[in-house]
Amino acid sequence: MWSKLQIFGFRALWSPYFLLYVLFIAIAYYLITGPLRQKFGGNVEKPTVKQQVSFYFGLFLLYVMKGSPIDLMSHILLMAHMIQMAFYYLVFPILIIRGIPTWVWQKVFRIKGLSAILRLFTKPLIAVLVFNGLFSIYHIPAILDYSKSHEIVHAIFSIILLFAAFCMWWPLFTPIKEQQTMKPLFKILYIFGNGVLITPACGLIMFSSMPLYATYSDAQAWINALSLCVPVDVLQGITLSGPELFSDITTLHDQQAGGIIMKVLQEFIYGGILAKVFYSWFHSENRGIDPIPNT
Repeated sequence: MWSKLQIFGFRALWSPYFLLYVLFIAIAYYLITGPLRQKFGGNVEKPTVKQQVSFYFGLFLLYVMKGSPIDLMSHILLMAHMIQMAFYYLVFPILIIRGIPTWVWQKVFRIKGLSAILRLFTKPLIAVLVFNGLFSIYHIPAILDYSKSHEIVHAIFSIILLFAAFCMWWPLFTPIKEQQTMKPLFKILYIFGNGVLITPACGLIMFSSMPLYATYSDAQAWINALSLCVPVDVLQGITLSGPELFSDITTLHDQQAGGIIMKVLQEFIYGGILAKVFYSWFHSENRGIDPIPNT
């Protein structure tokens, strides 16, 4: 497949402009939490090495999922799309939350207007329902196909879903002490609830007996989706018949595999967090320390 993808060119494969955007965020993080941190008032501390590693690895993951050939492949194979979704929404937010110093988050939560929105959507019940509801809605065939063929709609939906993912993880990983109100048992139930609520979307995809998405089965809809990451002049200069040109797997089998991959990755990620909760709970029971220390 790699040799076939080369026809789309360097810009489509490696998204250099997106790489500059990621580098800009990395530099801003370094300056705000490092040399310029005193300008934000008080004796604010530099992020720990662990926080820095978490944040920069999060940015690396962001580029891999949204700027590398994986992003292009996500418009060709539903399997790649689901891998992208799993790491972008279920791993990336955790790394960023844990990587940003507490004092930065405290200032974010004090921003007038934004504070009320954040406090509402990070309430556990609202957070879990909104994220999983939006995830399921996004994978309704008509909505996904429409989103994949309209760049602005696709960008808006991606931003909203990413915001919902941050809010969903916040109750578990918030570094702000006064917001660490969820007890260990509720954290476990929260993780289980997420796993249950995301299952219908995966099941719809896994058990369908026919291709659901025109984006991956109709040649014209597929080309429209490719235009989200491939420059128009490149698309106009090549002849494409459909996604089957790049893979030997059938559209239906790709779809079913995509649903399975999403469910397995989700279970693996949630399982790892659940294990951490159990481990921390067991070792902190006699010390009165809440599981999942956040920094």
